[in-house]
Amino acid sequence: MKTEVYMISGMTCASCSSAVERVTRKIPGVEHSEVNLATNKLTITYDEASVTPDMIISKVDRAGFGAEQFVEKPREEIEKQEEEKEEALHVMKRRLIISIVLAVPLLYLSMGHMLPFPLPLPGFLDMHKSPVNFALAQLILTTFVLICGRKFYIVGFKTLFKGHPNMDSLVAIGTGSAYIYSIINTIMIPRSHMYVENLYYESAAVVVTLVMLGKYMESRSKGKTSEAIQKLMQLAPDTAILLKDGQESEVQAYMVKKGDILVVRPGSRVPLDGIVVKGGSSVDESMLTGESIPVEKQPGDEVIGGSVNYNGAMQIEVTHVGEDTTLSKIIRLMEDAQGRKAPISKLADRVAGYFVPAVILIAVIAAAGWALAGHDISFVLTVFVSVLVIACPCALGLATPTAIMVGTGVGANNGVLIKSGEALEITHKIDTVVLDKTGTVTEGKPRVIEIIPEGMTQQELLSAAAACENTSEHPLGRAIVEEARERKIPFPEPEEFESLTGKGIRAVLQGREVYIGNDRMMEELSVSTAGMDSLAEKIAEKGQTPMFVVIDKTLAGIISVADTVKPTSAEAIDQIKKQGVEVYMLTGDNRRTADYIGKQVHVDKVIAEVLPGDKASVVNELQKQGKRVMMVGDGINDAPALAQADIGAAIGSGSDIAMESSDIVLMKSDLKDVYKAIKLSKATIRNIKENLFWAFCFNTCGIPVAAGVLYIFGGPLLNPMIAGLAMSFSSVFVVSNALRLKRVKL
Repeated sequence: MKTEVYMISGMTCASCSSAVERVTRKIPGVEHSEVNLATNKLTITYDEASVTPDMIISKVDRAGFGAEQFVEKPREEIEKQEEEKEEALHVMKRRLIISIVLAVPLLYLSMGHMLPFPLPLPGFLDMHKSPVNFALAQLILTTFVLICGRKFYIVGFKTLFKGHPNMDSLVAIGTGSAYIYSIINTIMIPRSHMYVENLYYESAAVVVTLVMLGKYMESRSKGKTSEAIQKLMQLAPDTAILLKDGQESEVQAYMVKKGDILVVRPGSRVPLDGIVVKGGSSVDESMLTGESIPVEKQPGDEVIGGSVNYNGAMQIEVTHVGEDTTLSKIIRLMEDAQGRKAPISKLADRVAGYFVPAVILIAVIAAAGWALAGHDISFVLTVFVSVLVIACPCALGLATPTAIMVGTGVGANNGVLIKSGEALEITHKIDTVVLDKTGTVTEGKPRVIEIIPEGMTQQELLSAAAACENTSEHPLGRAIVEEARERKIPFPEPEEFESLTGKGIRAVLQGREVYIGNDRMMEELSVSTAGMDSLAEKIAEKGQTPMFVVIDKTLAGIISVADTVKPTSAEAIDQIKKQGVEVYMLTGDNRRTADYIGKQVHVDKVIAEVLPGDKASVVNELQKQGKRVMMVGDGINDAPALAQADIGAAIGSGSDIAMESSDIVLMKSDLKDVYKAIKLSKATIRNIKENLFWAFCFNTCGIPVAAGVLYIFGGPLLNPMIAGLAMSFSSVFVVSNALRLKRVKL
């Protein structure tokens, strides 16, 4: 068995992806076929002995779509493709703007005279004085709108003729019928001015414009995936400083080989994964690991490509290049997770495959029946168009997007940015929430927790420590300085300052020698910590970092620093659990620290000591257990897990890549918004179901009347204008119902 990935072109909705899956699964020898509408990828597993790539491509082509084998492309080509997609999006936007600009005067012209206070029109466009001009003006405006939306007709009729109708087919048939019927009536106006009453140009133009708006918003949302991957790629520097035979030279990063020695200067990014062979520094790996505190690196320690070197020069021996680097693996994990995410088929799309042929069949049978009964062409055409117009998918097409539009607006007003309709739809099914610790449950930056002096006051100890750390760039040192500033404690400038990598700092302050650092530094200085050892151990058990302060070889006290829990985290997690949702906390921290914070915030389970690349695997394992998972995180290292989860929610204060990889962004960086997102999703889904019910109810109940059932029993024949009015009423009802979502209290 062989598994391959193909890029599919021409898909516009869930019924398209279902059609591709259906035709490929019918090929003898195909074991599995799955299409991802978001990435336009087909993943197919087949028996090489009986199936060839050409057979797969041919089968997809005959279904009305394009297919080509997916191959990894160089960075330059990917960037070029992204530029082409961006240009295509601009073209869509231009066509949408033109359609809106034309649809507004068309509505004014066609509907203005129906208002209680008729809108003024010049005499040469008046419906009664110049009916031909009135009709031709609408024809011209509508024709240009339909040209802008020609893709619906090209795709809609193509898939219809191939036997796989979709939502584009509904739009094409409904608006096309109204347009053609209106042209026929326009031609008949010179014979009788009565035909001017039967024009439906505005119905065709407005439906096409609304659907174009929905397609533009959908395309813009889908583009975010590739933007996130592009930003990940940009983390790795293009160049590296190669050390060879004692000489330094700048080379392209892709030319570096495994085993080469690279020089990494302070303030620059580490080009590739490697091992430190000389020097040492504090390295900020937060963009990859999510942990806010820099990691001290000494000879023998591993460094990750894309991380930032703080304050010391290092020489590293390259251990991984190309696709084997940690950053490349994160990118690949993200692409794989997105590729496996199954498309969400909307009810309207699922029904479309049956609804369209059924409506066409009813219209043809009704028209043929009345023709055989001896009725004239005008009568027959009236029946045919009435059936198609009353079944026009305007309400069906509006049912989901209007509710989603209102729902996302309500979310945005409450600080919950929902990036797609699919995200809003699936969030109500979530039964497990996985929270990243750093920056999500906690503040994401160190703060001073305790100041324990020995032989001096708290103020004196903090003032001395802040003075020495003021020159340091280390986040733990910056936390001490910030604490002194908040308390408005003055501190002098040190006469000397030295960073002792991996241990702490040394400074001379007002003639006194001061050391601030960890227990390793205490051992090297031979300073006794006997009186404070148990205290330091208790501090460490709480997940805090104890920093010893030594003045003139004497222990002056301990300052503990930690990443503090957000004030709302515990309350927010309790709210989420009341919804019947299980809450996990995920972290790279040690088990002792993780369990302490987990108890503080009342999570159900704690998963500690997770490596950066394994977060997506943890989410995947939970999904294999049948759980619907929402991942909440803020770091670049969370991006693959955010993509893997059924719903990814990024904290607003987090990295751009995390936000763009997610389905939901919590703008206030408050976990209470997770509860709000779930509640909003439930309300929106309920509204969508109501809308779809009424849309189908109006359409299906109106079809028999339009087909002439009442006329058989002596009742009236439904005029296409009444059919159009009924269609419009169903749309108004659906939109009005969707607007009720604005009253939802989150």
